[in-house]
Amino acid sequence: MDITSETHSQHISKQFNHELEELKTHLMTMGGLVERQVQEAVAALLDGDSRLAERVRDNDKAVNDLQIKIDDECTRVLARRQPAASDLRLVLAVIRATSDLERIGDEASKIARNALALTENGNGTKGFVEVRHISEHVRKMVRDALTAFARFDIDLALAVVHEDDAVDSEYTSAMRSLVTFMMEDPRSITSVLSVMWILRALERIGDHADNLAEYVIYLVKGLDIRHIDPDDLDEDALKRKR
Repeated sequence: MDITSETHSQHISKQFNHELEELKTHLMTMGGLVERQVQEAVAALLDGDSRLAERVRDNDKAVNDLQIKIDDECTRVLARRQPAASDLRLVLAVIRATSDLERIGDEASKIARNALALTENGNGTKGFVEVRHISEHVRKMVRDALTAFARFDIDLALAVVHEDDAVDSEYTSAMRSLVTFMMEDPRSITSVLSVMWILRALERIGDHADNLAEYVIYLVKGLDIRHIDPDDLDEDALKRKR
């Protein structure tokens, strides 16, 4: 059975309703935190702001603590309520989503560490245009994936899934450009390698956003599409009521 955003407010137990809503609320809180971590990590690089980079690096613990808190809440719901059908899918989707959000937080920390190194060494800005562009792209993917989760929006989730290919293409093009630049100017190798690690982290964030969108489809439709090529998805069938 397909579910909607109202499905989880129809239980006889008001406490169960509250527990499920709390899971969603805390997941959105964690999502907002990691999205801000990514934004600030990139801003620290582009603005040469070492203090901001340090703050992003140090705030990683807050993301980890939220994951532990949400996982504990999911464990209690599973133990006390023994949910079935769509309720069980919601709990499992939240558990999976928190894992990907935590990894996005890790990637933001990597960006901050490399931004700090570049700022402290006073290196050039080669590759910053690509970083800005790809970061905007993946941040929108994360934001849209979270919105799709909050609204149980299949259309938005599918749009995020398709965006991942575009990010991969942008990443490949940027890496080729930077490799060419290093070959032409070997003195730039150290700084450009740091930028390449940042681009790699952003590409991974796009992958995790894609995972989040796939969990929305699992949550709403009960279908696991993690190992299906986006071009092979029957989207019309997914959007129809089951």
